[in-house]
Amino acid sequence: MAKIRSTAFRRIRSDHQSELAEDYVELIADLIDEKGEARGSDVALRLGVANATVVKTLKRLQDAGLVTQEPYRAIFLTGDGWKLAEDGRRKHKIVESFLLALGVSSDTARIDAEGIEHHVSEETLRAMARFVARGGTGPKPSS
Repeated sequence: MAKIRSTAFRRIRSDHQSELAEDYVELIADLIDEKGEARGSDVALRLGVANATVVKTLKRLQDAGLVTQEPYRAIFLTGDGWKLAEDGRRKHKIVESFLLALGVSSDTARIDAEGIEHHVSEETLRAMARFVARGGTGPKPSS
């Protein structure tokens, strides 16, 4: 039991470290899709943070190879940045659909999915997707 708990805590810490990057690249992808470009000021406005916070985080994302940007110019996602954004969108969609299938309101499902998507395993995501695909019913009985 202690080993499982230790493993879980390690995974949670790791998930928290990547959560910010995932949120930023997803938002940048959304802005590019909606407006044709993403600017730091738009990111700050959507996240409700200071421009200085966005500048600092974008620098880290650039160092990680997820975004490119020149001063006072739009932000662009790299190939790795797009992959991370699409994976986040996929996870969010599955979790949100699952919560809706459970009867959670759409506003709550959207908000809760934003947090859960960063911590859910691929195994659990597959189970959620199967549940939704079956119309929100449990596993089929074995013959």
